[in-house]
Amino acid sequence: MEILGYILAIGMGSVLGLIGAGGSILTVPILVYLLGVETVTATGYSLLVVGLTSLIGVYHYYKKQKIDVKTAVIFAVPALIAVYLTRRYLVPAMPDQFFDIGSLAITKELFIMLLFAVLMLLAGVLMIRPSKQTKASKPLTKRKYGLITVEGLAVGSLTGLVGAGGGFMIIPALVLLAGLEMEVAVGTSLLIISAKSLLGFVGDLQAGIQLDYWMLSMFILCTGVGVTIGTIVSRKISGDNLKKVFGWFTLTIATIIIYVEL
Repeated sequence: MEILGYILAIGMGSVLGLIGAGGSILTVPILVYLLGVETVTATGYSLLVVGLTSLIGVYHYYKKQKIDVKTAVIFAVPALIAVYLTRRYLVPAMPDQFFDIGSLAITKELFIMLLFAVLMLLAGVLMIRPSKQTKASKPLTKRKYGLITVEGLAVGSLTGLVGAGGGFMIIPALVLLAGLEMEVAVGTSLLIISAKSLLGFVGDLQAGIQLDYWMLSMFILCTGVGVTIGTIVSRKISGDNLKKVFGWFTLTIATIIIYVEL
């Protein structure tokens, strides 16, 4: 199971490097179900893994001049604030058990995994649906700046709760609101994901998270190899086709998580 977890980490990194989204949604399930990490701790580990491996993708896209730094800052600032506050204060303050539904106890771990599964379902649907627009015809307006800020806060909060990068929500905003071309949106998404994930992990460190250095090192190495593979082959493989396949895979994993947890 451990070997399978590291193999899937390479695949997860490849998807993240290729389409800038989706791959990180698998980090927590791999850590929980294959590597035996406790759920809340896994969300913290996921932030570190996603943050560091996204930086590898950032490097490759930056060399190709496919990153819009200005738009990244507009999106990232509210996201950074939200993810840090969530990891530093909200997650540690959550009760171990919320309430009971009959014989089912809604614990912190169950709540996080079910929320994660719902986000996976949403990510799967968004990746399966064909892209209707790849470039905006109008420049950024004050209204669009406001929408980008609001989405940054929302994505940052969700990243803090479940440890996913949120690229499946970031990329549509960058394409439809900021008017970025798809490849530029992917590179910019990776920059935003790396910044907010690493800051969220800082909140975990301050909250006293315990680290398994060996397992984390191996996992980060595998995902880093995957991201490098994904960014290299991104010019040769259709991202749209891969997104659809991975979308169905994500829907399947989400359904399994809901079944297992309930």
